[in-house]
Amino acid sequence: MSTSAPRVLRPDRKKSRIGYNIAGLVAFVLMAFPVYWLIVSSLRPNAEIRSYDQTLWPTSITFDNFSRAVKQPNFATAIESSLIVCGVAVLGGMLLATIAAFAIGRFRFRGRKFFMIVLLVVQLLPPTAMLIPIYIQLNDLGGLNEYWGVIVIYLVSTLPFATWMIRGFVINIPQELEESAMVDGCSRMGAFWRVTFPLLAPGLAAASIFSLITAWNEYLLAYVVLQDNDKYTLNVWLMNFTTSRGIDYGALMAASTLIAIPVVAFFLLVQKYMATGLTSGAVKG
Repeated sequence: MSTSAPRVLRPDRKKSRIGYNIAGLVAFVLMAFPVYWLIVSSLRPNAEIRSYDQTLWPTSITFDNFSRAVKQPNFATAIESSLIVCGVAVLGGMLLATIAAFAIGRFRFRGRKFFMIVLLVVQLLPPTAMLIPIYIQLNDLGGLNEYWGVIVIYLVSTLPFATWMIRGFVINIPQELEESAMVDGCSRMGAFWRVTFPLLAPGLAAASIFSLITAWNEYLLAYVVLQDNDKYTLNVWLMNFTTSRGIDYGALMAASTLIAIPVVAFFLLVQKYMATGLTSGAVKG
């Protein structure tokens, strides 16, 4: 019975790995510390938050900040608005992006490369730079203070990058799988929905997370388009904690923590699909 000898790293590779680990740990701390401070601050009393003597852990923990946050006016309507706007924008964007990515990845047509370049160029333009034209167009179409106006903005903002991302997954799926399904009697669209679409789960998961984060965290466009307090999304609703008497930092931190929970939950729900192989189980062994 043979046993494999333990792998011995060369000293230079060992030092390099240690350096990479340290660099990764430092990057993790820098990215995680603001989130940690947000959660810790949501548990501090307001007097401790305003104090000059700050500690990494609160000397006393209180949940009164969360109580004041959920009792703020229009909290329930803000949740409803965010779920409607972001949910419809993400679902609609994924549907259109998947169809467009399949067309770009599978078919050769005149202007295909130019269209792909246009997708990247459009993605480089920030929506805030087009705020005035967007406002004028929505005003002419009657989309101001309407959910569908914000949905269209979010959908169009995330569609180019989502299309480009999903296209990368489409071209890596063997076209022979679709051809085999078509030989067995499927139409072109039938082969796509039954064979290709299930294998796009990692790409759809990544694109949907990007789209949801972009729409969920957006503030300026929603603030300009939605003009009634009962239609504000959660990010615009956070303005309620800033008054002429100052800022309720404790409740603001607690509300920000609550707002982050749906995105984290969605990521935990779909992250397993990002780790699966593109063609895992597509062909019988």
